[in-house]
Amino acid sequence: MAKLRKNCAYQKLERPYTRISKYTKKNYVRGGFPHMKVIKFDMGNPRKEYDTVLKLNSKRSMHIRHNALEAARMTSNRLLEKNLGKEYHLRIKVYPFHVLRENPLASGAGADRMSTGMKKSFGKSIGCAARVKEGQTVIELKINKANIRLGKEALSRAAKKFPCSCKVVTAA
Repeated sequence: MAKLRKNCAYQKLERPYTRISKYTKKNYVRGGFPHMKVIKFDMGNPRKEYDTVLKLNSKRSMHIRHNALEAARMTSNRLLEKNLGKEYHLRIKVYPFHVLRENPLASGAGADRMSTGMKKSFGKSIGCAARVKEGQTVIELKINKANIRLGKEALSRAAKKFPCSCKVVTAA
């Protein structure tokens, strides 16, 4: 299996790009939309009333990959579910729409016939990412006031999975 590229290759917010051709049938994202790892965007009990809202805000504009979102969701949800049961509502507020592409170039002995160089360099889709702007809420947690400390711990654990630094903001 191919190794996952470093995040610095896809970190910058660029213009979302779809293949533009003079033939309309060729205007598309080649390779289709890749499989996304994020399973759920809402966890806990959304119908119950909660008195406190905690938000995890990004300190920087960048892409956050789908596997980082899933890792953050799993760690925070596991901590909350273990200690509170279903007495919370955790929601991921961003969706990974942006398709990440790669133009694989072979290197080494005997690899001269595989690649076409930059001749057809649009690239195959290898993953997807959410486009996050500075100050945007990535994860929102609704919780009761008695469990604020646990909620902040859950969101700080989630922040460690993201490539950018984040801050936890309390909203009443």
